[in-house]
Amino acid sequence: MKSTIKLTSGAAFNATSESGHTVVIDGSADIGGRDLGARPMEMVLMGTGGCMGMNMINILAKSRQEMTGLTIELDAERAPEQPAVFTKVHMHLIVEGRSLRESAVARAIELAADKYCSASVMIGKTAKITHDFEIVEAS
Repeated sequence: MKSTIKLTSGAAFNATSESGHTVVIDGSADIGGRDLGARPMEMVLMGTGGCMGMNMINILAKSRQEMTGLTIELDAERAPEQPAVFTKVHMHLIVEGRSLRESAVARAIELAADKYCSASVMIGKTAKITHDFEIVEAS
């Protein structure tokens, strides 16, 4: 996997992935940023949520569970000193679907977080990660 990060101005960068997608990363005003994009650690947290979501889709599909929507709310704390790594991450998953089994959703979260989501496993090396979920019946 490769990516290219190119300074555009101040503390703003264009980050381009190997697949050709570009996102803007920027810093806060106190370091010369102009708030043009997400901060690097915000990107890490968002990437972790995306990784969990993609794994939830696959795991629930294999379990023959009909998920029609998913929202993952992440709340993280960082170390007070440098390196300011994540020390706690809580994920609240709102899983929408038809007749979803609570046990299947719980198992999918466990498998995604502990086995299949590389980002979650990586962040788990420095942070205590917790999860909870709610199921919303699709109309």
